[in-house]
Amino acid sequence: MKSYRTEQIRNVGLFSHGGAGKTSLVEALLFDSKTINRLGRVDDGNTVSDFDPDEVKRHISVSTSVVPCEWNDTKINLIDAPGYADFIGEIKSAARVADSALILLDATGGVEVGTEQVWGFAAERNLPRILFVNKLDRENSNFFNALEAAQHSFGSNVAALQIPVGKESGFRGIVDLISRKAYLYSNSRDGKFEVAEIPADLKEQAASLREKLVERIVEADEELMLRYLDGEEIGEEELGKALPKAVASQQLYAVLCGSATGNIGTAQLLDFLALAAPTPSEEGKACDSNASLAAIVFKTVADPFGRITYFKVINGVFKGEGQLYNASKGKSERVGTALMVRGKEQIPVPEVVAGDIGVVVKLQETNTNDTISAPDKSVELAKINFPAPLYRAAILPKTKADLDKMSASIGRLVEEDLTLHVERDSFTGETIISGMGESHVHVAAERLQRKFGVNVTIELPKVPYRETILGSSKAEYKHKKQTGGHGQYGHVLIEVSHSEDADFQFTESIVGGVVPRNYIPAVEKGVREALLEGIVAGFPVVNIKVNLYDGSYHPVDSSEMAFKIAASQAFKKGTLQAKPVLLEPIYDLKITVPDHFMGDVMGDINSQKRGRVLGMEQIGNGYTVVESQAPLAEVQRYATDLRSMTQGRGIFTMSFSHYEPVPQNIADHIIEKHKKEIEAAAAH
Repeated sequence: MKSYRTEQIRNVGLFSHGGAGKTSLVEALLFDSKTINRLGRVDDGNTVSDFDPDEVKRHISVSTSVVPCEWNDTKINLIDAPGYADFIGEIKSAARVADSALILLDATGGVEVGTEQVWGFAAERNLPRILFVNKLDRENSNFFNALEAAQHSFGSNVAALQIPVGKESGFRGIVDLISRKAYLYSNSRDGKFEVAEIPADLKEQAASLREKLVERIVEADEELMLRYLDGEEIGEEELGKALPKAVASQQLYAVLCGSATGNIGTAQLLDFLALAAPTPSEEGKACDSNASLAAIVFKTVADPFGRITYFKVINGVFKGEGQLYNASKGKSERVGTALMVRGKEQIPVPEVVAGDIGVVVKLQETNTNDTISAPDKSVELAKINFPAPLYRAAILPKTKADLDKMSASIGRLVEEDLTLHVERDSFTGETIISGMGESHVHVAAERLQRKFGVNVTIELPKVPYRETILGSSKAEYKHKKQTGGHGQYGHVLIEVSHSEDADFQFTESIVGGVVPRNYIPAVEKGVREALLEGIVAGFPVVNIKVNLYDGSYHPVDSSEMAFKIAASQAFKKGTLQAKPVLLEPIYDLKITVPDHFMGDVMGDINSQKRGRVLGMEQIGNGYTVVESQAPLAEVQRYATDLRSMTQGRGIFTMSFSHYEPVPQNIADHIIEKHKKEIEAAAAH
């Protein structure tokens, strides 16, 4: 690939609802630009951009890939992002380095939930947007329904630049509304077409839609606008020149169309991207190869042989082969050859200019969201704002060997994916992996096995129940044992009661030395150990006060161990008589849903999740925030449940609130399960 200047580069992010055909479209664009000589298929697992084994297995994109091609003296970096919400981190990364968003619509489904979401992500980044209605050769496809849905969802700046010739299995080409020409294709998927006049049955519709398109284009150019208002005909050449400005200023969200798998309309899409997609140095953007180096790392791939680091140069030129300065960490490190990637292929290049995307390998310190800069002119670029995880799972090694390798290997995965979090639950002892959904977490587990040879299972985490008492009681225990020689003797009387002030309070009111001072710490230690064993179901005991008020000792046979055992047994005896209860963690949920799903969500919280709705607030744009509380035991899979209930449109955050008693019927089940576990352990 030859060298390109900044103004010759287009960074185009491909976004859509899952299954709209982004990867197939990339394949067709590569084929038309003669980057590849045969078309791969997603179902066959042989496409350029879906090369990861997880993608080949699932037939979906799970990570962002960068695939450049050359067209009309332009380098177009196609940034193929996943379409599924579980991989939102990859979508956000792609949006950070794209200069425009090419949003695909499935012609059979139109605007879907994922379409709305990626439109929102593009809007957050203020990216110019281009729409491509795909799969027009499918049964039940309808370009005009998709166009109308896009205009309804995204506003009047959405305007058709092309319309289809034929429909469903008879789809055979497109009409370009600016040039007023038809491009008619054969059925061979070879991308060959002939230029023809607009078919007679489309002329009236094409003229009407062209008028709306021209209105959108001339609004971006004051001189053209005045001439248009004066009734002057604006020619094809002038419209073509004004088109890039209309796209960049978002006066126009152009709608193009075709079939990626049929390779229809893809050459015209390349023409459009080369002509009208914004350059990295579009007006208002800082992107200058003559400035000091500043580059953002937007993706890191963990590999057993070293990291692969993806970056976009914002200013200056990245040359590789020397020292790299990480402005985010204030550290320098050795860097090797600069590379360009095309899917999994790595191609050495002499330099990466401002606006372009490159890769280096085997960096030790540099990670996603770090800024690479000139050491004498250190800057930090805006980071990618990754969302907090929504789904938690316990990750369990299958063998001792897996346990030994698991911690370090998970650390490598978390470096790769900043939407994954790993922590150890201090109460249950489990390693918890958190991500954006079940699929996200399961893909991470499979990568552990494939990349690092660590075999794990994924389960719902244990709920960190607690136990307490609601009443009070007194208990006595005398530990007395004669074994020849010195015996064992410890005798305590304690009072146990509920405490709101602290998890555990220990006091003593011994009079007359009936329990010598040197044995009192042993009494407290015995109680503390018993706290961890629980009262009824093996969970830690909280909110309890213990007072040692009497006892006795033997001058020869008493010992710290004897008093520790006596205290532990007295505690167990006393708490069983003081109304023991099981407590469960209650979480606050803040759920944002479209208004028409609000009733379903509230009903589910109240009836299915043992929860309660605390309030709701309409926030505009057809959305309501529902604030509620529910037991953790009922909402561990809420990311999946909410997605299903709201067709993927609902989002939520969840945080710990407090503990409260478990309903008796559920507590009985938990206690019975604990008894069976003890019996099973004893049998072994």
